[in-house]
Amino acid sequence: MFYRQSKNIFRSLSFRLTISFSLFMGASLSILIYFLYWSSIALLVKETDATLDAEIKSLASQYNERGIQRLVRVIGAKVRLSKDEDMLYLLQSSAGKNIVGNLNKWPSNGVENNEKFEFSLVINNKSIGARAQIFQLERGLNLLVGRNIKKINELRAIFQGAAIFSLILVIIFAICNAIYISRRATSRITEFTNVTSRIVEGNLTERVLVSKNNDEFDLLAKHLNEMLDRLEKLVSGVKHVSDNIAHDLRTPLTRLRNRIESLTHDNTNEIWSELRICVKEADDLLKIFSSLLRISRIESGSYAGSIEALDLNSIIYDAVELYQANAENKFVTIVVELDEKMTLNGDKNLCFQLIANLLDNAIKYSPEHSAIAFHGETIGNKISLSVADKGPGVASSDYDKMVEKFTRLDPSRSYPGSGLGLSLVKVVVEFHRGNLTFIDNNPGLKVLVEFPVS
Repeated sequence: MFYRQSKNIFRSLSFRLTISFSLFMGASLSILIYFLYWSSIALLVKETDATLDAEIKSLASQYNERGIQRLVRVIGAKVRLSKDEDMLYLLQSSAGKNIVGNLNKWPSNGVENNEKFEFSLVINNKSIGARAQIFQLERGLNLLVGRNIKKINELRAIFQGAAIFSLILVIIFAICNAIYISRRATSRITEFTNVTSRIVEGNLTERVLVSKNNDEFDLLAKHLNEMLDRLEKLVSGVKHVSDNIAHDLRTPLTRLRNRIESLTHDNTNEIWSELRICVKEADDLLKIFSSLLRISRIESGSYAGSIEALDLNSIIYDAVELYQANAENKFVTIVVELDEKMTLNGDKNLCFQLIANLLDNAIKYSPEHSAIAFHGETIGNKISLSVADKGPGVASSDYDKMVEKFTRLDPSRSYPGSGLGLSLVKVVVEFHRGNLTFIDNNPGLKVLVEFPVS
């Protein structure tokens, strides 16, 4: 089990990214150390070279002014006064014989072109480093002037040790950090997979836990939970629609079947009357399926429609004229108050259907000898349409249910209709990026639709 978890951690993307980033930081740190190393060493070497140049210049001046004897005495004095042997001297004849100095032998890697070089020597049984320069005098004499670079070598050792130690620390830190981040990321991903597994098994109420860190996993969890809420709502809606279809369509189909069966026992005059009723029942069924199909197409985004500049005033008056007869049958008056000109970019058929459904719904629930107020105006960057009736009204707790498919708040279902009118209104409003609001008209219900002005 542990081996499998470790294998998954090492193969995870977070582990590889952390290792890569840590190695990149390690490489950057190494470059910084290298730069500091060479900057410090170069400064000390430059200081040493300046001391050598000054010393050689001083000895050369003594030789040029007073000859070889003066040079020998000066070097001898410097050797005697040098206690820590920080400065190194050696004057050698053309035959390779040491004349004066504090070096026992000539360095094997000595160069004769006045270039600085480094070599090792043993002093008090200890090997130390030195940096020197050779100056050629007359008659084949060679003068070597050097300086102990013990401090420079110690600094080099310190930098090298620090570089190795830092590299080891970076590697250890990278591995530990990668394991920690990978385990944390893997644990969150495991939460996601466990939740989705339970959802696949059918438990749509499962949700991913959102922590207080507000990191990218929490953002993903929020979006996933929103998607699951939407999915649960759709699945619940499908179940609700299926139940209502079974209930609402079974009754008219049963009536239609019984009427057709009764035709076999009726006389000729009654047959035509029953056939007309059957045709009306069939038309009602077709309207239900047509509304369902239109709602489904709009919700799925497959409805293309024809977007154009619409004269809403004309569409509203046409719909009012269409439903005027229905209103008069109930002695209901439709009062229309509109701004002079309201223009909307939208689909003409859908907008007409929306207004027709609102009027049909208002007339259906309005009591006799009442009035329906249809008001339309442009407010700022919005077009506001409202339809208010004086019917029984709806409890505010039921506003959300009103737009669900096949929802009919009348338990006895004494009012005609299929429960799809306001569902279609809702999807049409959303298609035009508008807002649908229900308001208590006290008494009755006021439906407010707001469209953005294009």
